Amino acid sequence: MNSTSTVGDSADDAVGETTAVQRPKWIQSNWQQRLDHIVETMREMSRQSDPQEMVRAYGRRMAEVFPANRRISLSRRGLDEPYVRVTRFSEWEEEVNPWKQKDQLPLLEGGLFADLIYGENPVVIDELDVDADDPAAEFLDGQRSLMAIPMLDRGAALNMVLLARDEPAAFDREDFPEHVWLANLFGRATHNLVLNDQLREAYEIVDRELKVVADIQQALLPRAMPEIKNLEVAAYYRTSHRAGGDYYDFFPLRDGKWGILIADVSGHGTPAAVVMAITHSIAHMFPTESVDPGQMLQFINEHLSKRYTGEFGAFVTAFYGVFDSSSRKLVYASAGHNPPRLRRCGQSEVSSLDGDPNIPLGLMPDVEYANSTHYFSSGDRVVFYTDGITEAMNADGKLYGLGRLDHLLEVGCGEHAQAIADNIAADVAEYADEETMSDDRTLIVANVR
Repeated sequence: MNSTSTVGDSADDAVGETTAVQRPKWIQSNWQQRLDHIVETMREMSRQSDPQEMVRAYGRRMAEVFPANRRISLSRRGLDEPYVRVTRFSEWEEEVNPWKQKDQLPLLEGGLFADLIYGENPVVIDELDVDADDPAAEFLDGQRSLMAIPMLDRGAALNMVLLARDEPAAFDREDFPEHVWLANLFGRATHNLVLNDQLREAYEIVDRELKVVADIQQALLPRAMPEIKNLEVAAYYRTSHRAGGDYYDFFPLRDGKWGILIADVSGHGTPAAVVMAITHSIAHMFPTESVDPGQMLQFINEHLSKRYTGEFGAFVTAFYGVFDSSSRKLVYASAGHNPPRLRRCGQSEVSSLDGDPNIPLGLMPDVEYANSTHYFSSGDRVVFYTDGITEAMNADGKLYGLGRLDHLLEVGCGEHAQAIADNIAADVAEYADEETMSDDRTLIVANVR
């Protein structure tokens, strides 16, 4: 039988039951020393980042306040009455991590431990007498007094800390309330660290998956720049997240012609990367016999809008041009994309390669995209880009803009395409606040030879 008294007992009873107890030294001291102890406890707890180390630190502090022969932690998280799990026991030779090794912890049914944790009240037992067939008996063998502190989570005592002594009436009640709230503060801090660990692990899993997505996406892009007669090309590609929605590609066509495609999927991250991969697949389904840019965009639009993007509102801006190596002619069509920037050799002015912009791909079917034509001369330079370049933002919230981009195109006619691409990328990175990079950045530099 257990002789039990809770913190709600009368003062006379409490005094009568505890007069023989030697109060810990820190309790005998003045209020400043008690405050210092609490502050140091809070300071040590605040330094912890690992839940296990938090528990150890708290255990050391509790030992200074309430010396005990045995310390036991209980949990009923995820269990139904009368089941209770022993998560920590001071007599165990090896520490078990209750968050990662739950299957190694004892699961008890009923008995004193169940009564205490499902009772949900702070309890002090001055004369402890545990029946031999009680599941708690092996943990409390030889113990004569016990203190139980419930750890509340969302209003329920899901965990409990037990301290046991081998002498009766060994725990002083005077500062018991103070340590009930201190223990619960510790419990909440530990719970937050556990959640932080779980979030970090979940993030690492997602990040690994995103890395796989990014690797797949990189595999969809050209592995090397194509060798095109009378055209030197270079590219720069950077996503704002692991994976993104920008896309560029080159298509070898008949009669020495080459298709040049640049596209930008709405949104960011994995959803945009998925649509980018779909766009890539559709683009490579288009017959290479056709050299009509408008038909290519119409083909992609029909497949996207009817099967993929129509239901969730994604869309793709795109610019597709077919370069004729022999005549240096570019036939092109646009689906709401930024017009490329053109600088003619020997001229300082930079202009747009304008045409009918039309609407982005994937918004609605049955859209026709008109073609435009431009003839280049040797030394001309064209930059195809996504809006992540011109809309890159600095710490003051100002956009990079076309002016800065155009200025970098004013280098000599003989400058290599890759050098220009690298210069633009570096200038954008220097200008923008890289920590808040919110959009993918892609550009293609083409020098006509």
